[in-house]
Amino acid sequence: MQQKSVIIIGAGFAGLSAASFMAKAGYKVTVLEKHNMAGGRARQYKAQGFTFDMGPSWYWMPDVFERFFAQFGKKVADYYQLKRLDPSYSVYWQNGKMDVPANYDDLKKLFNNIEPNSGVALDKFLAEAEYKYKVGINKLVHKPGRKLSEFIDWDLMSGVFKLDVFNSMKDHVAKHFKHPQLRELLEFPVLFLGALPKKTPALYSLMNYADIKGGTWYPEKGMYQIVQAMYHLAKELGVDFQFNQNVEEIVVENGVAVGIKTIDHRPLLTVDRRPSTANQNFFTADVIIAGADYHHVESKLLASCYRSYSNDYWYKRVMAPSCLLYYVGLSKKIDNIEHHTLFFDTSFDVHGAEIYTTKQWPSNPLFYVSAVSVTDPSSAPEGCENLFILIPVATGLTGDDEALREKYFDMVVERMEQKLQQSIKPFVIYKKSFAQSNFIEDYNAFKGNAYGLANTLLQTAILKPSCKSKKVKNLFYTGQLTVPGPGVPPSLISGEVVAKQVLKEFGR
Repeated sequence: MQQKSVIIIGAGFAGLSAASFMAKAGYKVTVLEKHNMAGGRARQYKAQGFTFDMGPSWYWMPDVFERFFAQFGKKVADYYQLKRLDPSYSVYWQNGKMDVPANYDDLKKLFNNIEPNSGVALDKFLAEAEYKYKVGINKLVHKPGRKLSEFIDWDLMSGVFKLDVFNSMKDHVAKHFKHPQLRELLEFPVLFLGALPKKTPALYSLMNYADIKGGTWYPEKGMYQIVQAMYHLAKELGVDFQFNQNVEEIVVENGVAVGIKTIDHRPLLTVDRRPSTANQNFFTADVIIAGADYHHVESKLLASCYRSYSNDYWYKRVMAPSCLLYYVGLSKKIDNIEHHTLFFDTSFDVHGAEIYTTKQWPSNPLFYVSAVSVTDPSSAPEGCENLFILIPVATGLTGDDEALREKYFDMVVERMEQKLQQSIKPFVIYKKSFAQSNFIEDYNAFKGNAYGLANTLLQTAILKPSCKSKKVKNLFYTGQLTVPGPGVPPSLISGEVVAKQVLKEFGR
């Protein structure tokens, strides 16, 4: 019997995951990637002796990574080593700094010092969060979200109220804690899900369980080691990677995708520097899995008659934020900075409104700094510091020119200097920014989003864009704009979910 084949568009986490599961099932797998390396938004960037992870920088839910590799007879330790960070991260408030300890008893003492008896409240809060995590990660996120009957499951139905789907995260936290710092500390993880706490279902307190009980980890030599591990696993399974392949069209005939047209961006150029027509390629397969931006695939790669969703549909979606990013190299070490630091020294509510309500460039933003070289000296030249700075911003903004990027860089560095009580800007020897226009150019990101769709109640499970095309029989989708949602662990799961759907409909 002839071997079945699948093409996967995009070598991000979801595409890499889907590639390995399809190869394991016996398919001939070809991955088409626009860039010259795997990773997508999690690519690696090197300059002047500094090594930067371009995207994700938090390693949570280690059990999800272990589960992924275990399905191929492997362990995380076969590919990279993990170190648990302690403190997990630090937070600067208006009135001082808080180190969040990895040890749970120490964390309870910290809570009790801020709000009497809140340690007991934390026990109760996390017991509920543990239930949500175990049911959510083992059940909910593995549902393809294509029909309601998937959720006729005794654990889900019997525990629907314990899952807290219809309550907001903000109200849920407020029920347990009164102090504003504790509330903000427990609300912050849902920012990774791309919505305000008042719009996010309390189900997602499971993120607090992942944070506090699961821990914050660092893969030695950086987050790109996860990409490398998944890439090498896929290669071991026989996956063929075609880099520098920019997909231009999914060719569909009578409701069936018959092939993919690409432009090969490897340096084969004519004298006038325009790509040669010899660089055009055509790939065929029995099935296509699109791991690229869902909106881009629909609106640019498919003829209008084969699109599952209208432009109106997309423009009514609530998007997770975009980001203004800086990759910074310093010629000195910074005193008293942790691997992860959150600067919550300004108004949570004002910045949140600027992202989701007024949708404007922030007036005085919250921001996050990862100082990787604190944990991993190899990420910077000797005696230097490697900084990754992230400002969450609204999607759909324009005008992210050099002047605006410089304005925000000066703003956040000045606040860092004030809080850390030391000079930083004179020691900047390398700086690269990455903003909305770059997300669009590099990733075809709808509205320049960084994290996909917000995980609001009305954009959960069957209310997300489907992982199967409604118009093209053999076209499937994976990644942060479909099930289960944004984040690195969900992307690994998304690849598994879509592979199972392909195998269910097309067999092995």
